[in-house]
Amino acid sequence: MKLQISDLTTDRKWRAATGTSKDRFEKLLLLFIASYFELHGKTLAERQADGLGTASIQSEQELLLFTLFSLKAGLTYDLLGLVCGMDGSNAIRNQQLGVQVLQHALATAHCLPARTFANHEEFAAYLKEEEELIFDGVEQRVQRPSDQETQKEFYSGKKSATPSKLLL
Repeated sequence: MKLQISDLTTDRKWRAATGTSKDRFEKLLLLFIASYFELHGKTLAERQADGLGTASIQSEQELLLFTLFSLKAGLTYDLLGLVCGMDGSNAIRNQQLGVQVLQHALATAHCLPARTFANHEEFAAYLKEEEELIFDGVEQRVQRPSDQETQKEFYSGKKSATPSKLLL
């Protein structure tokens, strides 16, 4: 892999590449290694020994670095592969694997928020300790009312996507 942990020499570089400090990365790595083994029953090196060819990512440490970098950088898969020394399709597979293991690690450590609720009572109980809840609903589509006065309340001031006249 072209991106190396040895390249991350300062805390600023750690945060720029992974979104976290070196100390937090190392703590997360312990959970990540345990989760990888729990999900696959083998270490990454053992799984690679069973396969054919050489892999771009050689250890759980490199996989975690790649995963955090890919999530932080937001590059296309082809460009991510170029930066990390693999092709785009391997970048997709490695990111999916890394995210799967990372989600498992964070869920095991109880660090993920609940994303689904059975009913509104369960949702209310989950948020009962929160003082303030903010919903970002500004850009929600609204059915245009037929009444002219009511339409004014919902008018955003934006122009339509397709103009009726082209100016040349």
